[in-house]
This record gives sequence, C-alpha cells and structure tokens, in this order.
Amino acid sequence: MRHWLIACVLAALPGAALAQMEPGDPIAGQRLATTWCANCHSIAPGGPGPATDIAPSFAAIAALPSTTSMSLRAYLRTPHANMPDYRLSREELDDIVAYLLTVRR
Repeated sequence: MRHWLIACVLAALPGAALAQMEPGDPIAGQRLATTWCANCHSIAPGGPGPATDIAPSFAAIAALPSTTSMSLRAYLRTPHANMPDYRLSREELDDIVAYLLTVRR
C-alpha cells in the first residue's frame, strides 16, 4: 500500500512542476486582453468583447486541440493581416498566454 501511495505522489509531481514552471500572470493577462483584445475577440463568457463575430472568441481558441502555450506564443509573435501588431513584451506575451490557457479550464 505504501509503495502505491508513493508512486501516485511521484506521478503527480511532473504535472504540478510543469504547471508551476509556466510563466505569466493570468490576471494581468486578462487586464491586457480587456484593453487590447476585446475590441475584436470575446475574451470571456459574458465578458467584454465585440458586437460582431469578427474574430474567434478566446474560448474557441482555447478549445482547439492545437492550442498550447508554444502555439499561442508563435502565433502572437507573428504579424497577421487581420490582427494588429501590438509588439508585446515578453512579460505581456506570457500574461496573455497564461490567461488564454485558463479560459480552457
């Protein structure tokens, strides 16, 4: 029984360690998203967002199987014709990615 308990605790550690290693402050990311992203995206259910569906909601983006921290960072660092180039600092990028990933949960 003791070995089983130790195995369970050790199996949980990598996931917990990875979650703690993810940079960014989701609360700061939500503030940035409210300021910059809500002009085109619905950033939260019932929250601020555009009057039209010009861009996908954060919930729709977060629900995509391809949405990861890495894919979001790559997308947000690449200029797109239909999206303003805000030239986010590394900290701002970390915060927005952290917030966007919380929308999935």
